[in-house]
Amino acid sequence: MKVKTSITLSEDLLKSIDELGRYENRSEFIEKAVKDFIEKQIRRKRELKDLDILNKKADKLNKEAEDVLSYQMDL
Repeated sequence: MKVKTSITLSEDLLKSIDELGRYENRSEFIEKAVKDFIEKQIRRKRELKDLDILNKKADKLNKEAEDVLSYQMDL
């Protein structure tokens, strides 16, 4: 369900949206831009959480990697 809302944008921004001309109307453009921004923020938050987990486990993971590599034969 769509809900009508009102926002205020600069004339320059509206002109840029109109010049792109790839969208049926401004609302479609703005909705897509907001969705893309939200998806990017969600992805960034998830990636930061994953990085935090990896950093907390880094010492253990590095020791395991060193152990595995110690079994590798020289060619």
